[in-house]
Amino acid sequence: MNTAPRVGVFGLLGSGNLGNDGSLEAVLGYLRAEHPDAAVDALCGGPGTVTARYGIPATRLHWNRGEYRTASRVGAVAAKGVGKLVDIVRTAAWVRRHDVVIVPGMGVLEATLPLRPWGFPYSLFLLCASGKILRTRVALVGVGAAPIRDRPTRALVRLSARLAAYRSYRDDLSRDAMRAMGVDTARDEVYPDLAFALPTPPPGTPNGTVCVGVMDFHGGNDDRARAEEIHRRYVEGTTRFVRALVEEGRPVRLLTGDACDTSVVEAIIDAVDSPLVTAAGTGSLTDLMRELAAADSAVATRYHNLVCALKAGTPTLALSYAAKSDALMDRMGLGSYCHPAREVDPGRLLEQFRALEKQSAELRRTLTERNRLAARQLRDQFAELNAVLFPKTQDAHALRETS
Repeated sequence: MNTAPRVGVFGLLGSGNLGNDGSLEAVLGYLRAEHPDAAVDALCGGPGTVTARYGIPATRLHWNRGEYRTASRVGAVAAKGVGKLVDIVRTAAWVRRHDVVIVPGMGVLEATLPLRPWGFPYSLFLLCASGKILRTRVALVGVGAAPIRDRPTRALVRLSARLAAYRSYRDDLSRDAMRAMGVDTARDEVYPDLAFALPTPPPGTPNGTVCVGVMDFHGGNDDRARAEEIHRRYVEGTTRFVRALVEEGRPVRLLTGDACDTSVVEAIIDAVDSPLVTAAGTGSLTDLMRELAAADSAVATRYHNLVCALKAGTPTLALSYAAKSDALMDRMGLGSYCHPAREVDPGRLLEQFRALEKQSAELRRTLTERNRLAARQLRDQFAELNAVLFPKTQDAHALRETS
């Protein structure tokens, strides 16, 4: 009897966000280790990148290629409308071909960055509704969630979560947010972010380098009216902090987490104008971790830049743009080293950074302990996935072992 499961992975994967792709990489590592015979493919934002990088077949998430471009002309608006209807059929047809669909990590149940309800929230709803109707198990694995004010977005997110066959979260705040939105979370578990399951690079030789992870930050979904002001203050504050480090003779390595972040890197390099400031070319979370492992310390904004820094064991200060960053830092024992990304105060940031470096040896020991705990907890997460999503495969393995 053939028990090979047909597994789909779903999300804004291969679209330039390193955190999303790192979550995918962690899930693929789990599937290849635990279910090497599984047939895996993706419905995602960047199918060409996913196929080239991870060696799995991939299909474009949206029928309309201009889905994430602003539509003003009548033809473009009409194409978006038609695309929403076509995607109903496309998503259902794709879901039907699978036994299990996994949404790997990502902040799919939050709106901490600008988000329109008829973009990804609508796509996620189509996925979960198709899974429910067609009896394909849809699993939201280690996902992020947050309170959502916009009513259409909140409604789609709540329905998606309710329709999913399995849910787990990357922090308690996420589970609490879904409970507050009316989702029964009694059986939902919390585990560390999936990126903590990726291999850890060896530590580098201390050389005084400070890694600064930047972000093309304009605030969240509720900050649209003051987005440009938030962006300007973030870039100016971060630039002044980098300049202060350079004036002390510290090498600064700028990191990104998404393709859009390069504009901030360029702005800082142009403003500081020093050979001590360089930019790292990173194409994956593994690349990010290598850079961070070689640094003495780090300051980071993007959530998965923080994850990589903490997993690499590097003392890190968070430029926090959402509660998830504060929760992550607290979980890893660095809760007092957070600074608001919306209100960057270079002087205060420099004070916090100096305090961080004074505690460097102690913080590295703390991170070693917390990383060991995270690894154990993620092993529990994958064991739970085996039991919930692949019961037939597990029964077949057990039968072979006893025969």
